[in-house]
Amino acid sequence: MLSYFKRYRFFIIGFFLLCVVIMSLFYNALKPAKKLPIYTPAMVNPEMVDTLVQHKNNKLEHKIAAFEFTNQNNEKVTEKDYENTIYVADFFFTTCKTICPIMTDNMVKIQEKIKDMPDVKILSFSVTPEIDTPEVLRNYANEKGAIDGKWNMVTGDKKDIYYLARQSFLAVKTGSADEMYDMVHTENFVLVDKNGRIRGFYDGLNYDKPTDDDTKNLTQLIEDINWLRENQ
Repeated sequence: MLSYFKRYRFFIIGFFLLCVVIMSLFYNALKPAKKLPIYTPAMVNPEMVDTLVQHKNNKLEHKIAAFEFTNQNNEKVTEKDYENTIYVADFFFTTCKTICPIMTDNMVKIQEKIKDMPDVKILSFSVTPEIDTPEVLRNYANEKGAIDGKWNMVTGDKKDIYYLARQSFLAVKTGSADEMYDMVHTENFVLVDKNGRIRGFYDGLNYDKPTDDDTKNLTQLIEDINWLRENQ
């Protein structure tokens, strides 16, 4: 038996390697190709969507609308600053004592992952702009280690933030019925591609635990950012 193996060892080894290559090719051919959906208002929980756009389902039509707000450096930030950029957006407020500290700490982790990616940024909107002035945001940004130019924390007219959240980012719930511009922000992080389209919603409280629903964790967010960078 040993002499037989020695005699045909190169053939056996070569045949084994050929089998490994063929199996790998079959696996890659049969494995579903990764795709990220392009979200429309009709695909999202209606609680998160303004009734004016709730039933729109044109994937090519829904994009983040134009905006202009003020960041932690008292500088104007518009959609132009995010052209040809992948970015993660969220809604928060600096005095929040419940989910915001966890969300912001997780966003710090994301910033660390993307800090050397020039085409990836972060955009955080305050839902209490009357409290979160540029000065307040500056202190908060310093506390959290936000990198200027990489992570903008913005404030502005509450009505404008509300409409952007509900009609573009599809990310916050309506508050009390008697307050038209009342918002209940959620833990959602929103991934926006270089064309201004929503490509995913992620649980800002969950960095790496498995999920059972359509909202992914933040480890998956990093994976999806890398996928977009390679496929856009």
